[in-house]
Amino acid sequence: MKKRILLCWAVFSVYPFLYAQIDISPSLYEAIESALDKSNEIRHRQMEIEKLQLQEKSVWNTYVPKVEGTALYSYFDGRLTMDIPTVTTPSENIQLFEGKTSFDNYGNIFHGSILAKTVIFSGFQIVNGAKAIQRKTEGMQHLLDAGKDVVVREVIHTFDQLTLLDEAEKVINGSEKRLAAEASRVGRAVEQGLAIPYDRDKISLARLELKMRRTELKGKRDVLYQKIHYLTGYSREQAVNVQNKVTPYLITDEKILSIAGKQEIKALESFREAQEYLLKKEKGSYFPTIGAFGGLTYSSLFDGSFTTPTIPLLDRSLNLGLNQATLGPNWLIGLGLRWEIFSGFERHHKISEAKINVRQLQDQIDDTREKLQLLLDNNYANVRVLNEKIEIASQQEKIAQNNVNISVKQYQQGLIGISERLESENDLLKSSMNRVNIIIEQRQATLETLLATGKLMHFISR
Repeated sequence: MKKRILLCWAVFSVYPFLYAQIDISPSLYEAIESALDKSNEIRHRQMEIEKLQLQEKSVWNTYVPKVEGTALYSYFDGRLTMDIPTVTTPSENIQLFEGKTSFDNYGNIFHGSILAKTVIFSGFQIVNGAKAIQRKTEGMQHLLDAGKDVVVREVIHTFDQLTLLDEAEKVINGSEKRLAAEASRVGRAVEQGLAIPYDRDKISLARLELKMRRTELKGKRDVLYQKIHYLTGYSREQAVNVQNKVTPYLITDEKILSIAGKQEIKALESFREAQEYLLKKEKGSYFPTIGAFGGLTYSSLFDGSFTTPTIPLLDRSLNLGLNQATLGPNWLIGLGLRWEIFSGFERHHKISEAKINVRQLQDQIDDTREKLQLLLDNNYANVRVLNEKIEIASQQEKIAQNNVNISVKQYQQGLIGISERLESENDLLKSSMNRVNIIIEQRQATLETLLATGKLMHFISR
């Protein structure tokens, strides 16, 4: 699996980075590889492909001669009754075989053979049937590749969410550090009668709110670690060591935004071609099937006895023994033809059904193209909006940071109250979180956009 990923990355690493680039760390790339190896859905689809490949071999093997060996032994003991025309001897005028005549007989029979048979011509049903399975296998391979892109997106997005929590904790720690210093200063001022307890309590309330947010982050982080373990099999310690820098992804040229390489469309086209070959296969049933056979047979009757009724000339019956009568070895070779001339309209119905399946798949392809193009346009429009929002959020964060610096000095100088001071701190917290969250959304929207092109893995760089 890792070799396939590296090959895919190497082949397409030359040109896409001129237009789009998904920068990830080597440790995150390893997490993606682990997720691709662990994914049950990908493994299931791979096994489906292997089953189809075996089915194709089975179809082609119809041309391989089948060799059968048979052996039969039987003992018989019975009475043979015959009614043949009466025969009159010329001299004695004695009638032989008058009426029904019965013969008692018994003996042993052995038969053995080795025969080989094969199909020479099947009306192209075998060829078209095998090609239909080939196209279906190609379609499943495209769906497998599409599934890999989905896993890649899910892994990156999950680690982005984890990084978002880390960034949130940094912001909370910064606020906590400033409020702790403020609480210490206000506490001393209250003891000296220079400040009122209300200011100290307001700061304590703000610090408790930060503690509550930190508790919420812990719960969300635990859930994300469980999800990472499900996706990649990583333990918490391994997940912590994965490096993930949250920066916006870049799409610098819209020429790469095309659904022509979308794996789902390629899969549907392969499935349609498979149905077209199945249609040809059904039409081939109008032709005869020609086969060849050849082999060796051996038959023997031995240790037998044949007892006649009473013969008038002899006035007694005859007991004729048989030591052996053998036919073999007997070589056989020949051709056979089977032609179903009329099947009660069954073939006509199957051909009509195959034609409908082809039209259905073509309609599905056309509809999917329109939906995917709409999805791609919508995702890219969202990316452009989020790029602008990142610029705005960065400016908001700078202003909020500057306001905090000013409010600290103004509060110490008594120019503003504790409410204004805490409000500026809260504004910084919100603006910092908003900027990071928008970057995460932009990264997710970019991944969705590139996923809609069917070439997400091609744009990954490490």
